[in-house]
Amino acid sequence: MSDSTHLSLPFVEAAQAQKHVTMNEALSRLDALVHLAVESATDTAPPVSPTEGARWIVADGATGPWAGEDGRLAAFIDGAWVFLIPKAGWQAWVAATRTLMIHDGVTWLAGPAGTVAALTPNKAATNIETVEIDHTLLPGASNDTALTIPDRAIVFGVTGRVLIDITGPASWTLGVSADPGRYGTTIGVSAGSTVNGVSGTPTAYYGGTPVRVSGTGGDFTGGSLRLALHYLALEIPTV
Repeated sequence: MSDSTHLSLPFVEAAQAQKHVTMNEALSRLDALVHLAVESATDTAPPVSPTEGARWIVADGATGPWAGEDGRLAAFIDGAWVFLIPKAGWQAWVAATRTLMIHDGVTWLAGPAGTVAALTPNKAATNIETVEIDHTLLPGASNDTALTIPDRAIVFGVTGRVLIDITGPASWTLGVSADPGRYGTTIGVSAGSTVNGVSGTPTAYYGGTPVRVSGTGGDFTGGSLRLALHYLALEIPTV
């Protein structure tokens, strides 16, 4: 029985018996692949109780029912795993990281929090990245957070939201050690207060640099924040 070129959908043959079986298989594959959205791209083993129709990109080193299916799409259809081979140009939305991944014919590119904006045949890439963390404020005048600007990142800005009322200072600033107010000053301390710290010009960093929050008018004694870093990351050609 022949299959279609791109999605490997089975064709109904002339005078074939049980035509509905072939047609239903083709429709099931279309349902799995069109508007592709997967649960995760980092799992190496299937969940214990997968939902009918749910899909995953199988991570390297897969085990159990997924063993030997690294990089393929695993779709749970009619109570069983169906594995589909991706091709160049396929795109998938990854729900776990809220990112888009693109297949180049060999592997899945981008992520865990980025999107490939441009890519050459030798894998020189421009990646648009956004990374988000929650930070519980520690006592003191300032906190260097776990949100670290990567080496050679070109930063567009840092944004944030107060999750739990900040206690201690009258306001706070957002930046880095060399410039504590680079991405915002006099930011509110009440839950729901926000900051949209846009760089005056895209700023390049040379060396990993933690994002710093500093109190104004007093030391931090409590509260929590959600911070997001928005930047470009460049990748050199592989050859």
